Amino acid sequence: MEAIVLAGGFGTRLHKVVSDVPKSMAPVHGRPFLEYLMDYLISQGITRVVLSVGYLRETIMNHFKDQYKTLEVDYSIEEEPLGTGGGIRLAFWKVRESRAFAMNGDSLFRFDFAKMLEQHLKRKADATLSLRKLDNTGRYGRVEMNKNRRITAFAEKDETVGAGYINGGVYVIEKLFLMEPEFRGRFSIEKDCFERLFQSARMFGYPASGYFLDIGIPDDFNKAQHEFSEFKD
Repeated sequence: MEAIVLAGGFGTRLHKVVSDVPKSMAPVHGRPFLEYLMDYLISQGITRVVLSVGYLRETIMNHFKDQYKTLEVDYSIEEEPLGTGGGIRLAFWKVRESRAFAMNGDSLFRFDFAKMLEQHLKRKADATLSLRKLDNTGRYGRVEMNKNRRITAFAEKDETVGAGYINGGVYVIEKLFLMEPEFRGRFSIEKDCFERLFQSARMFGYPASGYFLDIGIPDDFNKAQHEFSEFKD
């Protein structure tokens, strides 16, 4: 299995805490955050990763080079910011298989990747989105699905209150799905792809309830310093 990790972010909201390295390389309990994510990918059977890099990319490339433990590492270089969609699409040119996992390099969502892939293949999906249930989705926006887990709607944040599912930020995407001519240059995988095409594409949700943390804001970055100490992979 292969994975694409978006690791080129500026980390604007973290600059007061970390300013000399890319956001994904922010030190957590004495190690770069990205190492924790890579360790988890290994534990889930991922054998090759394409890191989408841009801002301060030499920091990442010099650290991981072409191998991290059992993980083969390659790089997709963004000469200018391409957004989440453009970054994933560019990285797909380095992917050898017909599909790959894709995720942000500044968040960790721990669940069974193999089961998500199994559902993706069974449903013959174009894209499968990890979903996480919250008591109140108003801060994030909500993803709706039917009994077969096919995605039926996206609701903007603040439009809904109460329990529901939010986008967990880990996806399985078919390479051909993003090779359509309309997907070029800078675009958002969430807004310009998922939210625009869910009615016509075969797009499914995969509910998962594992540990989740995004270090994009200082409070959660500080939270990671304590919680990540218990992770062995």
